[in-house]
Amino acid sequence: MTEWTTLPGLSPYLPTLAAMEARVEAIHAGTAPEAVWLLEHPPLYTAGTSAKPADLVQPDRFPVFETGRGGQYTYHGPGQRVIYTMLDVGNRGRDVRCFVRALENWVIATLAEFNVKGEIRTGRVGVWVTVPDRAPNPDGSPYEAKIAAIGIKLRRWVSFHGISINVEPDLTHFNGIVPCGISDYGVTSLVDLGLPVTFADLDAALAATFPRFFPEGGGINPSCAI
Repeated sequence: MTEWTTLPGLSPYLPTLAAMEARVEAIHAGTAPEAVWLLEHPPLYTAGTSAKPADLVQPDRFPVFETGRGGQYTYHGPGQRVIYTMLDVGNRGRDVRCFVRALENWVIATLAEFNVKGEIRTGRVGVWVTVPDRAPNPDGSPYEAKIAAIGIKLRRWVSFHGISINVEPDLTHFNGIVPCGISDYGVTSLVDLGLPVTFADLDAALAATFPRFFPEGGGINPSCAI
């Protein structure tokens, strides 16, 4: 059984990362089950393996942590649900692309529980939503904003890091970086979209949709109906 844990308060980044890495080793060793951690961090920026120095616009605004996950710069802070997924990808097919696709579709299915249509866009990392009350793009297409980020790392075929979903963060905190290296689009949150969603609401939706994509006992369903 996948073990779900909700961490209280604001979790400091480095101790949480150390605990996550220890759990990954235990999962690989067979001494601990797969795990999903639900938490919040204090305001900070993390740099993935593809981060470009120029995308750190305000380097002194919040602490910046180098991290081994994929991706570029990401913001974490209060009001954002961080979901760390420590799953045995070796027991789930050893297909990294399939695993990432399942994470994306898990987020999309979770957002659908609140009647929010999340979508994937070619060339843009994360999950995106149309924001109807914003002015359309110059080409007339609807304005889109990012609502969730995804960045993972594998160690001995066990995943860590994971997903962040914006519930009600201070969206101005994203101004200190170019989120995920994409400057042409903004960020949004569930509350920004006019939905009074709480962490408890989101956590329940995450737990309810998780087995569709990551069934107990192994395997991945990356494209199952959402």
